[in-house]
Amino acid sequence: MLVQRSVTANFLFKTRITNIFENYGVRLCTQNAGDMSSNATQQTSQADSNNTNSQKRSQMHLYNALVDDTQERRAINPKNTTITLFPGQGAQYVGMAEKLMRFPSARSIFKLANEVLGYDLLKICLEGPRDKLNRTEYAQLAVMVSSLAALEQLREERPQAIDNCVATTGFSLGEITALVFAGALPFDKALHLVQVRANAMQAACDAMPSGMALILYGPDTHVGTVCAKAQQWSLERGVETPYCGIANYMYPHCKVIAGDLEALQYIEVNAKELKIKRMKRLQVNGAFHTPLMKSAVEPFARALKNMYIKEPIIRVYSNVDGKPYRNATHILRQLPNQIVSPVKWEQTMHLMYERRQGVDFPRTFECGPGKGLKQILDKVNAKAATTAVNVEA
Repeated sequence: MLVQRSVTANFLFKTRITNIFENYGVRLCTQNAGDMSSNATQQTSQADSNNTNSQKRSQMHLYNALVDDTQERRAINPKNTTITLFPGQGAQYVGMAEKLMRFPSARSIFKLANEVLGYDLLKICLEGPRDKLNRTEYAQLAVMVSSLAALEQLREERPQAIDNCVATTGFSLGEITALVFAGALPFDKALHLVQVRANAMQAACDAMPSGMALILYGPDTHVGTVCAKAQQWSLERGVETPYCGIANYMYPHCKVIAGDLEALQYIEVNAKELKIKRMKRLQVNGAFHTPLMKSAVEPFARALKNMYIKEPIIRVYSNVDGKPYRNATHILRQLPNQIVSPVKWEQTMHLMYERRQGVDFPRTFECGPGKGLKQILDKVNAKAATTAVNVEA
């Protein structure tokens, strides 16, 4: 398996129960003795009684061992556990992954990716040109593979960070990277899935010029009203399918909005009047996570349905609602909706790092190009961010 990792505590616990009972030949279900004849039962009753007592003692011994094991795992200090985060499209830059090439396993990941995709993805990462790398069809694959290559650096330098990981998620595209890391999606199939996603989203981008922008605003700014005004402006200017709305919930008083270019231009020109403190266009050529991407949902859902999805071995949090996936069926049903739904990153960070007062936070590792997720975590939960580390591609 390309991206190998140790199984989490819950999975280990279940596996150990199975192994112990199989090794000792102990069955916890009641045996059916209905086929035994009465004579045979009378002749062997004393022997069965002795065997039963012996079996009960074995079961009790195993039960006590499992209780001790559970208590030991529960006693693990939370600060010795980890959370892994993966970036999304927009984090890419020409030259990324160059420092990772000193790790053989990272080189192997790119080699396999090149074979599966049929072109040299590493060359695009290292040499660009920038305009090509920024195109959705290349950017998404480049960020995912670079992020998994960065994960290999983490494995080489801090293997315990992989072994002790209890939860993961990723921003937009990074959620698929997280599902690969959690064992739910095989790497080679995930490459094809991202390729379908990227091509379908690129087609949606080509069908209608659109974009995204990060905005900072004060407590008296109503972002919904801002977007509504911008959308009305586009409608009045003759845009066929005008749209402007929230695409990413980043951190308090910071969101990413997306829509047609006329709408974004209206907000830029009227930023002061609309009480927008700052606005910055993102390195993407489409209005991702909005209804303008609707045409990309069906091809992606079809490709996902043709894959074998496994149960994640650690918690993977969904961008759609900020909550962990319950099972493989939940992934199949909800992941396609991510394409047209806002990324609820701020809500996800609150849920992932929620804990009782006095309980230590896990250590966080951001694996992939850029340092944006670590910076956002600092805005959402400064205490959790104090031990966050970036493993940059």
